[in-house]
Amino acid sequence: MTNNNNNNFFRNILITLAVLITLILSFNELNLINFNTIKQTAQTNQNIVNSRMTYGRFLEYLDLGWVKQVDLYNNSRNAIIKASSPELGNRPQIIKVEIPVGASQLIQKLKESNIDFDAHAVEQTNLFVNLINNLILPTIFVVLLITFLQNYDELTGGSISSPLNIIKSPAKFKRKPNTGVYFDDIAGIDEAKADFEEIVSFLKEPDRYTLVGAKIPKGILLVGPPGTGKTLLAKAIANEADVPFFSISGSEFVEMFIGVGAARVRNLFNKAAENSPCIIFIDEIDAIGRERGAGVGGGNDEREQTLNQLLTEMDGFKENKGVIVVGATNRADILDRALLRPGRFSRQITVGLPDRLGRINILKVHARNKPLADDVSLVQLANRTPGFSGADLANLLNEAGILSARYNKSSITKNEVIEAADRIIGGIAGTTVEDNKNKKVIAYHEVGHAITGSVLISHDEIEKVTIAPRGNAKGLTWFTPDEDQSLVSRSTLLAQIITALGGRAAEQVIFGYTEITTGASNDIQRVTSLARQIVTRFGMSKIGPIALEDATSGEVFLGGNTGQSTEYSKELVNRIDAEVSEIITYCEGKALQIISDNRVIIDLIVEKLLDVETLDGNEFRQLLSQYTILPDKKMPYVSNFN
Repeated sequence: MTNNNNNNFFRNILITLAVLITLILSFNELNLINFNTIKQTAQTNQNIVNSRMTYGRFLEYLDLGWVKQVDLYNNSRNAIIKASSPELGNRPQIIKVEIPVGASQLIQKLKESNIDFDAHAVEQTNLFVNLINNLILPTIFVVLLITFLQNYDELTGGSISSPLNIIKSPAKFKRKPNTGVYFDDIAGIDEAKADFEEIVSFLKEPDRYTLVGAKIPKGILLVGPPGTGKTLLAKAIANEADVPFFSISGSEFVEMFIGVGAARVRNLFNKAAENSPCIIFIDEIDAIGRERGAGVGGGNDEREQTLNQLLTEMDGFKENKGVIVVGATNRADILDRALLRPGRFSRQITVGLPDRLGRINILKVHARNKPLADDVSLVQLANRTPGFSGADLANLLNEAGILSARYNKSSITKNEVIEAADRIIGGIAGTTVEDNKNKKVIAYHEVGHAITGSVLISHDEIEKVTIAPRGNAKGLTWFTPDEDQSLVSRSTLLAQIITALGGRAAEQVIFGYTEITTGASNDIQRVTSLARQIVTRFGMSKIGPIALEDATSGEVFLGGNTGQSTEYSKELVNRIDAEVSEIITYCEGKALQIISDNRVIIDLIVEKLLDVETLDGNEFRQLLSQYTILPDKKMPYVSNFN
């Protein structure tokens, strides 16, 4: 019924506008000077020439006696004259002349010249026409325009916001949210789920908490890297609580017009108060919650006004009972402190990257509707994907499904899963390098990484080594940890540096120092950054456990007049550089020693790699164990470097 009413209203609007346009054109046609009629009459004579003439030229024609007849129109402001001049062979002409204001002597002069003239009176309908054109039609048009804008949302189905609704909150509202996401659909973030289940319990059974004097937090802030499930949690709590749900992005508050953001915040909370108990979800809240006064010029005034209004609504003089605000951000460090204090966002929930068990559970959730073959092990896939977020894991299985469809398979096999993981980690496979010197150098380089990482007890196990190009890399070597390393030891950091330098060391041992290539440029950058962090951030050098780096910006404190902190002298900065250089030099020596000790087996592995292009971890370790005794990486390792 509503759609029919909207269609009828829209049709009436179009009909009315069409009638108005027709009336305007008709009345304007009646109000025109009847010059066209005279022109058509004159055109019956082929010798007549139509033209325009200035008033001064008209007076000259009048003095010369060439003017034969004059018709005055529009209160003597326009004239159509009939003239003949010897210049044109006395051919009659119909000429239009505009009479300037103040030419009051024209009538007297026409009489003196004995010219046949006539002044045409104004049409009786002109007053009515002017009234319609200047008052009635514009008024009707404005009324119809306002009516149209007021019904704009209904006419457009809400797809485009009405210009009159600019101060209204653009938040999406669902009285009975059905997001299709439940707590059972979320895995890997059990601690965050527990906190949200408590919120759901309060919304369903508020008396249980009020009896003991407890108050539910007004605001809950979800903090974590992208793709960890913050928005998914908000959808789940909306579905589980079964209360009205408002969702909006922080960037939707701020517009180019001053005061619009604050007005939208007020409008949002007024709507929420009318529908309490309810939930307001603000995604990417850092778009409006950034610390006030930050940046050059004191920040953005419109954004700060919006933030001030949000602070007032969350914990001001007006209390919004039953309104819970859930914010999500991955930049909690830049949020204003007033926003984070108790009373506003009283509870902060960190949604971090899932651990191994969390990844297994996430993969099980996303594999529910996918036909996996028997050779696919979600446990092995979880072991191979440390650092993956929930979104990354969902994307991995989706890519595997796309590959299976491409290969016309009815189920997802292990090959598609491995290929999908390789695509996400290393990039899309490129064209195989031709058999030449470069391919051989790439093979030795990657085998150098693989061997150094395999013989070091504190380094992760090798997963795969390949010389098939992926992304910008001509070859890749993957290592997979046995467990999630939330704490990293000094020996592990040194092992990572040695392994990163293993590729360059292999080039130097095999081809000589002068034949070292630029292939290790990224390795050197990563090594330098890691060695500097060992000294300045982790305090694992001879300088001692001193914080020499800003934890937020990552910049090293310098001395002198450099514009940075002067807490430390340049002598200490020189010591930092010396420590970094000593660590890298030590690790480079270790890498060269490992490559030299395994010179024979390197050639054999390279020949095998050039033949098959890819070796998995088990194949590589089997080849290497024929010459070298591999360490038990589960045993603790103590570094000899002091």
